[in-house]
Amino acid sequence: MIPTGTCWCGCGKETGIGSFFAQGHDKIAEAALVAAEFHGSVAQLLYAQGYGPHRSVIAEAVERGAWVKCEDCWYSGTQASVSNHRRKYHS
Repeated sequence: MIPTGTCWCGCGKETGIGSFFAQGHDKIAEAALVAAEFHGSVAQLLYAQGYGPHRSVIAEAVERGAWVKCEDCWYSGTQASVSNHRRKYHS
């Protein structure tokens, strides 16, 4: 994938060099995708992909190496997110 200079959410705004989205528009695109493809429900999206209480999407993200787990608590996320979390809550 190559950034095009136009926001991928479809708003038509220009983006910075190397960016797919205008600031914050990645979340707009994510919400629109869920609404368009799964009728607005994150639960339906999880279910369609085989996740739910019986199969943790968070554990899967960690297992696949896309996310990491905080060494001191339950929190998981991207490396940057966990680093920020650790500075805030485990310093």
